[in-house]
Amino acid sequence: MSDWNDKLSPLMKERLARIGEVAPAEKERLKAFEELGVILSDFFSGRMDSDGLWSKLKEYKDSGKDYVLKEAQIRLIDSMVLGTTGDELRKRKEGIIGVESLKKHQNTSVLERGFDALDGLHKQYKDELEEVYKNVKSQVERNPQLRMQQVRQGQTMMVTQLSVEEAVKNLPEWRSFLAQHEARYSQEFAKLVADMKTRIK
Repeated sequence: MSDWNDKLSPLMKERLARIGEVAPAEKERLKAFEELGVILSDFFSGRMDSDGLWSKLKEYKDSGKDYVLKEAQIRLIDSMVLGTTGDELRKRKEGIIGVESLKKHQNTSVLERGFDALDGLHKQYKDELEEVYKNVKSQVERNPQLRMQQVRQGQTMMVTQLSVEEAVKNLPEWRSFLAQHEARYSQEFAKLVADMKTRIK
């Protein structure tokens, strides 16, 4: 078997043995996707910027491996979650739009709109979180009872006073809101991301 096969895991070798020898074109495709993983790892870690990513992927396009472009965009989109920071979202946007510019048929404006929707959702998520936190904090500041916490020390119960921030974090209402807020917006974010993936051609 070739050197390429020697690098495969035992499980992958077993699978290949069962399905027979992989066609050269499929082998090339798998190798390209493996290399793409390394390239994207450099991009995510900051060792490569969007210009570097564009240059690397242009090499694949120039050698007739256009399928790598779509795969790169899908993986970049899959890496986005609700908690992705504004800077990270911008970086992914630059990467995805840059890759789109390498294609013969471009869908840039649709992808731009997708990112605008993600930005809008992210802002809405943060604004609502801050507003509710401010209201709850205000209630805790007005009600000293909410800042008291009973703590067991041995056989006795001690009452300790919490800071306003600690008291807010301890409130069941706040924790419940946080869980629901996160779940609702994560679901919306996932929908937008899934829709964006359908736009990748």
